Amino acid sequence: MHDIRFIRDNPQAFDAALKRRGLPGVSAEILELDGKRRAAQTAAQERLARRNQASKEIGQRKAKKEDAADLMAEVTRLKDEIVAAESQDKELGAELENRLAVIPNLPAEDVPDGSDESGNKEIRRWGEPTKFDFPPKDHADLGEGLKLMNFERAAKISGARFTVLSGGLARLHRALGQFMLDLHTDEFGYTEVDPPVLVRDRTAYGTGNLPKFADDLFQTRNGHWLIPTAEVALTNLVADEIVEETTLPRRYTALTACFRAEAGAAGKDTRGMLRQHQFYKVELVSIVQPDRSNEEHERMTGAAEEVLKRLHLPFRTIVLCTGDMGFAARKTYDIEVWLPGQNTYREISSCSNCGDFQARRMNARFRPPGGKGTQFLHTLNGSGIAVGRALIAVMENYQQKDGTIRVPGALKPYMGGVEVISP
Repeated sequence: MHDIRFIRDNPQAFDAALKRRGLPGVSAEILELDGKRRAAQTAAQERLARRNQASKEIGQRKAKKEDAADLMAEVTRLKDEIVAAESQDKELGAELENRLAVIPNLPAEDVPDGSDESGNKEIRRWGEPTKFDFPPKDHADLGEGLKLMNFERAAKISGARFTVLSGGLARLHRALGQFMLDLHTDEFGYTEVDPPVLVRDRTAYGTGNLPKFADDLFQTRNGHWLIPTAEVALTNLVADEIVEETTLPRRYTALTACFRAEAGAAGKDTRGMLRQHQFYKVELVSIVQPDRSNEEHERMTGAAEEVLKRLHLPFRTIVLCTGDMGFAARKTYDIEVWLPGQNTYREISSCSNCGDFQARRMNARFRPPGGKGTQFLHTLNGSGIAVGRALIAVMENYQQKDGTIRVPGALKPYMGGVEVISP
């Protein structure tokens, strides 16, 4: 959500920032609505003041035994006009909020300009692409060859974009999630949370998933939404709260099932388990003061990168351009892992600084020590990391010529002594 006062004071800057995202300027439209609402508020206040004055004059006339019929008629008329003005204020306020709710966050100044992913900038790499003395397979062929990854059975049970894992691959998948949670809680100071995966409208609205992206979500018959990421639940832990600055930063992590309708991904990554309706992800969320969010963004991205370093998986980190960022983000780093089966890097984590954009939607604030008033918090979120895609990366980078999968050293303590995944 955007600060209407900023738009009033900086309409040209607001439109220029939207233009960097490839969107038309809307400040004139927003300010016209805002002007009508403020006029309605002024009208209600003026009529209320006049009604109070007229009521006082009625008392004075009656005390003098003078006729007050005209004033009484005026009070009745003013009462109706106040109700009408307040109703108009409420209606225009809702219209203004609905209009602001679908405008994305403004990009940070240091975000590169670009219309699509071709404008993204690589900022660093770690490791070299894995080399093999045999043609590497992709994860789907490896999983089916091991008879531990079954897409046909999943399709019979649930339809497209689902997978059944079993045996060693199911255990490896579980081990990855546990390893990530332990790393983030033990070494990076995140607090583990087990949040609900069903949330209300207001919760999904707070993180920017509603109303604009309703088609990308699954909704239950009683109106709950299945979370597309634990970010939704974790960020809302401070919704409608005023927290003390001494409790910041707050860092949360969770391993949850995530659900996405993939409405905008028809025909993309239909083979294998790269893009699923149901998947597991370790999420990282930080709640910080405004002057700490840039620093926290770098820290969070480093925590996600460390997962891949411990697994010895080659990756690169890129900063997304203005045309490729998510709706709520003001700056995003994507981490892409090397997949030998595709001979390319693919996204495995996305870490975003949302500034105060989500906090305004959630009304999440903090009170500085000894200071007057409150300020909106800054929120950040990142994948720490996507468990299913980590499984894909391990399978493809640790595959052997006979189709078996070596277990990375970091995961062996979670695998009960298993060192190789075999049929």
